[in-house]
Amino acid sequence: MSVRSHLTGGHVIQVLDSRSSDCAPPIVYVGRNRAGNWVARETRGAFGGLFINRVEALKYALFKNGRHPENIIEVACEIELETPSP
Repeated sequence: MSVRSHLTGGHVIQVLDSRSSDCAPPIVYVGRNRAGNWVARETRGAFGGLFINRVEALKYALFKNGRHPENIIEVACEIELETPSP
């Protein structure tokens, strides 16, 4: 959390900024896997999916990250959807 200071009436008030890295929207990578399918995948693998086209992958990424397009990274290299082992 970041702290900002404001001067009001001779007093300094510190305001906690809730937009810290702990609360930041997840970063989602969008690209194609080696089979040519579109993939959207959260950085740590918390969520992801395979899609029929780029538009659907981007829609999913926006939905899952709280509509923060600045946190969606389209990659040129192949990415794979990693599924946890049972």
